[in-house]
Amino acid sequence: MAELKSGRIVEWHRLSNTLSLFRLVSADGGTFPAYEAGQYIALRRDDCLLTRKVKDGNEVRYVPDLDERGNQRRGSVTHSYSISSAPYETAEGAFLEFYVVLEVGQDGVLGRFTESLFRGIETHQNEKLAYLERIVGDFTLAKRAMGFEHVLMVGTGTGLAPFVSMAKQLDHEARQGKRPPARYTLFHANRTYDELAYHRDLLEIEQRQAFDFVYVPSVSRPNARDLADPQIGTGRANNLLRQVFDLPSQEAVAAAPTFPRERPLAFLRKRIEPSRTVVLTCGNPKAMADIAFIAGQIGMKFEKEDW
Repeated sequence: MAELKSGRIVEWHRLSNTLSLFRLVSADGGTFPAYEAGQYIALRRDDCLLTRKVKDGNEVRYVPDLDERGNQRRGSVTHSYSISSAPYETAEGAFLEFYVVLEVGQDGVLGRFTESLFRGIETHQNEKLAYLERIVGDFTLAKRAMGFEHVLMVGTGTGLAPFVSMAKQLDHEARQGKRPPARYTLFHANRTYDELAYHRDLLEIEQRQAFDFVYVPSVSRPNARDLADPQIGTGRANNLLRQVFDLPSQEAVAAAPTFPRERPLAFLRKRIEPSRTVVLTCGNPKAMADIAFIAGQIGMKFEKEDW
């Protein structure tokens, strides 16, 4: 069984009220196990506000788990997260990086692990974070994309994490002389520009062209700044993908998605050949289900991150 190790959160960077990036280092200054881009690790907190599952007919919801005095119980919770740092970054810098969201249920109850993670971190009162010394998972390019000429990656919200790890690692290896034979296209969507984590890093990777990589970012709640930016599209990722394959959008006509002006629809339609493409997706479950439907309609291989 993997050993539970003590770690510490460093470089916490809040993108919005509910989204943050952070790095984890070993408390004793040690290194992390080697891994492949796309894999994940289990993290553990001991001061989580606990909840219990309540079933009402077919509906399942989570409510605070209260003790006999009416206080919410606290305890340990373990949660797995995809690693957003690239393997070479971890080898060189002895850290793991993560892109996380503060989970909020329909009734406003905060997620057990993420409530603990976000609480007090910016005042350096809550930096301890344990982890299992084992990195696992088969959502890797070697397992899911081998043999395809084109790899289409679709990351929504924090589902971008495995893909930014892949893109950074591919870029690093290409600059070391190991250019991959496949072409890669990344659709990256979130609500606002500020929430497009790693946006500048991905633009730089695309501009370097160390390997064949196209980056297609979009926001679903655009403002005037976004509409004027030629590098930003609008709309949800699955609806942009529907346009590529001439399928009807799930969004209202008034909110029809648009592509970045520097990555127009005609260019993407020519680039993405379904029979030679595998689509990898991670993120919002509804978006992933729709991408699976789209892939089925056009005969494109579909793979998703599903622990």
